Amino acid sequence: MSVGGGPGTGDGERSGPLSFEPDEEADRWAHRQDPDLEPAGGKGGGIPPPPRPRNPYGWLFGVIVAMVLVYIGLNTLRNAHSAHGVEPGQRLPPFAAPLALSRLGGDANVATGPGQGQRGRRPACQVRGPGVLNSCQLTAGGPAVLAFVATEDPRCAAQLDGMERARSRFPAVRFAAVAARTDRPRLRALIRRRGWRFPIAYDHDGAVFARYVVVDCPTLTFAYPGGIAMRTTVKPLTEPQLSSLLGRLVTGSRRRGWTPPPRT
Repeated sequence: MSVGGGPGTGDGERSGPLSFEPDEEADRWAHRQDPDLEPAGGKGGGIPPPPRPRNPYGWLFGVIVAMVLVYIGLNTLRNAHSAHGVEPGQRLPPFAAPLALSRLGGDANVATGPGQGQRGRRPACQVRGPGVLNSCQLTAGGPAVLAFVATEDPRCAAQLDGMERARSRFPAVRFAAVAARTDRPRLRALIRRRGWRFPIAYDHDGAVFARYVVVDCPTLTFAYPGGIAMRTTVKPLTEPQLSSLLGRLVTGSRRRGWTPPPRT
């Protein structure tokens, strides 16, 4: 089953819901954005209007506008870097992404409803299968920790090592990761070499990273059963720090009425 809802595809095919439009579609979009932008020979191709008289204080106005734009840009950048990941108490954005070790091709589905075009033709929660990491399925009925990593960064790979070691101490917690900004064959080789046994999805075009506002590596989201965020961290965690947060996650999940399954 493919993430995009079509037939299964190979690794090299980009058949997911976030496909790019042809160049001519981009041209049409440009014309819709600016009605005065017309192809050669269309309306607007007549004699241009005479130039406006120059304002002697135009240079000062330009300097003021430039200063305002710089301020807005810096403020936007500062706010963007102060908002990382999913806030506590918010529901995790749904996604369905192909597992790195699967043969499933395509991009991640991040649709919240049917027929959402580039996000996906089907709701992401409904796109499931053996080759898919589905966030709704991951958090249904149990606490989970979801890591967002660029495995080319040694800090991120080390964080996944720590998660692998923590799995035996917290068997009731579900562990998973989403990797982007890396090459899929190298990611597969790294998974096998380092022995990560929890599911790791491949976010080909960064759609999942964008939905989770991931700007630092590693970013970890700890979620209660049902997909409600307990906390998001945006820096590497030591093993004691990771264990402490996992313990809080289990305790908080119990307080919410969750009962861990009996050990077999």
